Amino acid sequence: MLSLLAQTPLLAAQAPGSVVVHFVPDWAKGNILLEYFFKGGIVMYPIVAVLVVAIAIILERAVWWSVLGARRDPNKLDKMYAAMEQGNIAAAANIGRKSGDPLIRTVWHGINHVHSSIEGALQVASGVEMQRAGRFMWILDSVITLAPLLGLLGTVTGIMLAFNAVNEGGLSPAAVSGGIGEALIATMCGLGIAITCLVFFNFFNAKLQKLQFELESTCNNVLIMFNTLRLKNANLDLVQDAREPQQFASTN
Repeated sequence: MLSLLAQTPLLAAQAPGSVVVHFVPDWAKGNILLEYFFKGGIVMYPIVAVLVVAIAIILERAVWWSVLGARRDPNKLDKMYAAMEQGNIAAAANIGRKSGDPLIRTVWHGINHVHSSIEGALQVASGVEMQRAGRFMWILDSVITLAPLLGLLGTVTGIMLAFNAVNEGGLSPAAVSGGIGEALIATMCGLGIAITCLVFFNFFNAKLQKLQFELESTCNNVLIMFNTLRLKNANLDLVQDAREPQQFASTN
């Protein structure tokens, strides 16, 4: 295993007694990031792949939340509430039609199923909105776990390489510098990716929890309004039923 590591194209395996040197191409010299990449060993390839995935997800989620914030329309939601309080369900549906606000979309789906199951429609619509808001979060969570593990793998391979250099080149400090450098670079990169992703993960998760609270509050408000309307209609029916016998008796 140690001989295979020493023969990788990223390392220049020297004769016994030589120093372990990581091969850095001429075009990469002078760029500290590229030099660290080649000096970090073969584990840097999956670490960079994880970094690319993390950056793509962070950018996608940041753009998505920015667009969602621009689509929010609390004034239109208040107009829908006012129309529902007056019992004008058709007007409330017209106000919320084709809206990009997730709260308004949820209310719109609910009131369009008022004759079947408004509560079930609200639950389904809010679930769809939460699924959209939480898209790719599981990948970001996996990156937070995977990146430091890859860094730890680089630490192990670097230390193995250092011990191999000691066996072949003696106890000179220069003989183990390549392996120790690989271990430190891989560990640093893995931890750096995990820490950065953790910050964004907690940020997006906080926005997700806030949206969940707003959806639950909106659904409860809609249900309360419809229950109030049903009670008003039931009371009107009772009053009307109570007046009809009196009118009938007075005619006799």
